[in-house]
Amino acid sequence: MSYSFLPLLALGVACGVTTVLFGFGGGFVIVPAVVVLGAGGDDPMHVAVATSAAVMLVNASVAALTQWRRGRLRRAYLWPLAAFVALGAAAGSLVANALDGAVLHGLFLGYLLMTILDSLLRAGFLVRPEGASPRPLSRGAATLGGTGIGAVAAGLGVGGSVLTVPLLRRRGLPMVEATAMANPLSVPVAAVATTVYALAPTAAVAAGGRLGHVDLPAAAALLAGSLPTIAVVGRFAGRVPDRVHAAAHVGLLVLVLAVTAAVGP
Repeated sequence: MSYSFLPLLALGVACGVTTVLFGFGGGFVIVPAVVVLGAGGDDPMHVAVATSAAVMLVNASVAALTQWRRGRLRRAYLWPLAAFVALGAAAGSLVANALDGAVLHGLFLGYLLMTILDSLLRAGFLVRPEGASPRPLSRGAATLGGTGIGAVAAGLGVGGSVLTVPLLRRRGLPMVEATAMANPLSVPVAAVATTVYALAPTAAVAAGGRLGHVDLPAAAALLAGSLPTIAVVGRFAGRVPDRVHAAAHVGLLVLVLAVTAAVGP
């Protein structure tokens, strides 16, 4: 390994914070971090996306349990959306595994940019309408939306929260609940993607410390930082004002876009 444990440990802490507060599962932190720190070797984007999916599987599972214990999950918004997310994730990860790293990098940037613009330009995300009552998901949003979310999220190793949070937000949910439900919805994405990347026939067989495209030492270092952080931050997530929470969500995406664009594929 040519990278240090301590930077990954610190990034794991940041990953834990974003998992709880924004439902990211860590993908937007991990993908650029693995590329910057050189953990991906000669195939940085595939390794970054695969390692992100593996870490996200653990983080999202732990965070989902934490959010459930605090009563922030609504079953009506989780099923059948989760089933269609898993279906889309299978397709997305298979396609991404066959794509060139530079193409993956470009798709990652485009995904971020569109999400930022959508959050800023369409009403209903930054400011929740006064007195808004939560509305149920339509059949189209659950089927087509869920499949699309799963495909994009698994393909880019980002969990899908950047699509599920705006979707649930525009159904009238407060940020604390919309971000909380992004955690369990990220679990099927991460499970499918991790399995596909771990068994990837195109992964370098000789790469030490890897399971397929998943960098196991990097994943362990990230989890060492993120898991304790999830336990601590989960206690305070509900105290952030709704409007501040929404603005911080967009601000973090802008930061990740800038870092990822500067790094290059």
